[in-house]
Amino acid sequence: MNHPPTALSVNLNKVALLRNSRHLGIPSLERAATLCLDAGAHGVTVHPRPDARHIRADDVPLLHRLVAARPGAEFNIEGNPFHNLMDFVRVLRPHQATFVPDSEGQFTSDHGWDFPADAQRLRTVIAEAKALGVRVSLFMDPRPDLMAAARAAGADRIELYTETYARAWGTPRQAEVLRGFTAAAEAAQAAGLGINAGHDLNRDNLADFLRTVPGVREVSIGHAFIADALELGYAAAVRAYRAEIDKAFSP
Repeated sequence: MNHPPTALSVNLNKVALLRNSRHLGIPSLERAATLCLDAGAHGVTVHPRPDARHIRADDVPLLHRLVAARPGAEFNIEGNPFHNLMDFVRVLRPHQATFVPDSEGQFTSDHGWDFPADAQRLRTVIAEAKALGVRVSLFMDPRPDLMAAARAAGADRIELYTETYARAWGTPRQAEVLRGFTAAAEAAQAAGLGINAGHDLNRDNLADFLRTVPGVREVSIGHAFIADALELGYAAAVRAYRAEIDKAFSP
């Protein structure tokens, strides 16, 4: 699979949330993943929270097998490594584990890791995941001063938490906020980290972000993507997001 400058990983949590509202097994996570990958998505992301409000424990190996059968596609499991995430990492050894500092029952991810406060406990789980051959990404606020510490803890990548950008997009603060993300990305690159991004990115704001912030290797998009897929269908939504990524890198 030939990747563009930035890969698109589709987060399927909201598909599972809708399925869980009834006992019929629909909509199907397997079908959603298959349609997205067939249409050109580069990977699948899941966040199996301890309360199983959307992705359930038995969904994770099923989707892992499905993605593993697609050469070049990647499976990204995200969550708190001090809750239930490492159970999946140890058994499945996904391509990437994104460590997120969520509390149990948290509504949605809303902050990144802090250094030096989280450094020591993260080193242990990062080292374990990497020993299993799993790439580790840390969910981080756009703070340039923390990037070297994230690398020192052993991370391979960081995922920039982009909600502040999404809120500022289209307002007079957009350029200022983007400068902060650019500085964080440059600091991450200087520290030897790869860069992912996610949270409230959508078809409107994605191209501006990628055009401005250097070196973004992957975006993980769930809520906005599934909302678009409800109107457009999975395949058309993938093509629309791929078009925004292509637009960002067009001359």
